[in-house]
Amino acid sequence: MLPLQGVTVIEIAQNLAGPYAGEILAMLGADVLKIERPEGGDDARGWGPPFHEGMAATFHTVNRNKRSVTLDMKNPQDLQRLKGLIAQADVLIQNLRPGALDALGLGPEAVRVDNPRLVYCSLWALGAKGPLRMAPGYEPIVQAYSGLFSLNGTEDGPPARVGVQVLDLGTGIWAALGCIAALFRRTTTGEGGVVDTSLLETSLAWMSIYFSHYSCTGDIPRRDRTGNPKVVVFSALPTADKELVVAAANDRLFAKLAKELGHPEWAQDSRFATNAARVENRSLILGLIGDIMKRKPSAYWSERLDAIGIPCAPINDISTINADPHIDALGIVSAPPGTDLRLIGFPMMIDGERPQPRSAAPLLGEHNADVGVQSK
Repeated sequence: MLPLQGVTVIEIAQNLAGPYAGEILAMLGADVLKIERPEGGDDARGWGPPFHEGMAATFHTVNRNKRSVTLDMKNPQDLQRLKGLIAQADVLIQNLRPGALDALGLGPEAVRVDNPRLVYCSLWALGAKGPLRMAPGYEPIVQAYSGLFSLNGTEDGPPARVGVQVLDLGTGIWAALGCIAALFRRTTTGEGGVVDTSLLETSLAWMSIYFSHYSCTGDIPRRDRTGNPKVVVFSALPTADKELVVAAANDRLFAKLAKELGHPEWAQDSRFATNAARVENRSLILGLIGDIMKRKPSAYWSERLDAIGIPCAPINDISTINADPHIDALGIVSAPPGTDLRLIGFPMMIDGERPQPRSAAPLLGEHNADVGVQSK
């Protein structure tokens, strides 16, 4: 039995962050009813190419295990139907434009009058409080505003966006965690609650270590293309054919690496003996290591470093991981029932088993009849 079996979730959300929160709860067993506009539905349905079976691959990724119901919230009858569904639900997830649901009488205070057990979760761009709380925003806007851009890219190049949707998906995770925590509290108090999170807060959380460094020193952290400027050795290093990421991330591992490279004396050299010293002399020690590693291909060094317990990895791409035997053994990639589209699954196992998709992403309005809504 999945942990959230018997929990009903109303998802009034689109694009990525809110739907990903809903999908997490759905993967854990909740019945997630996705409320969509009759004309076009969730905008992410059209976020392609690529498309599969008429829906964007992006939409497939974050909408498995859900039921789709189309309601026009500007229509009084549909709005009443939606209020009825919310009155029976355990969780409501929303990420619409700030103020949109409040204007319809669907804000947290209003709906929790009829359903005090409801957990009401909102995902914002810049947060539920502050002068910018009503501002809209998308992933790259918030990455830029939060300072995340400034930490990404090459040392001597311009700031760069983090390529994956770390804020959308991360905020979805925080939202799901908040909902689960509120549901757990409800078992004791009988009351639901209000959960708020945002892309900005997620970005700040991801940046928390760098922020602590700034608080200690007043120095703005510098970028590093492949590693961590505060840990050496912890970056991609050149070999005869391609780069290999090496993480000799403490003094013990560094001593092993130095010995493997034929220079055990480096571990006693005052310039390299501690991580702090290696950070001070970063260019020097990485240059010395690189000069040696360039003599052999990456496969040679990977085998040697694996043998002595130094973490390392080649820089893979999507095609590589799609065919990787270890990733295959994890069972995290599969096609939902009724489709041949392979997708990344739930990144967690419970009691040794990974929750599997019970259904593919729904067609627009596919489940109207389930809740007594006339198809439009």
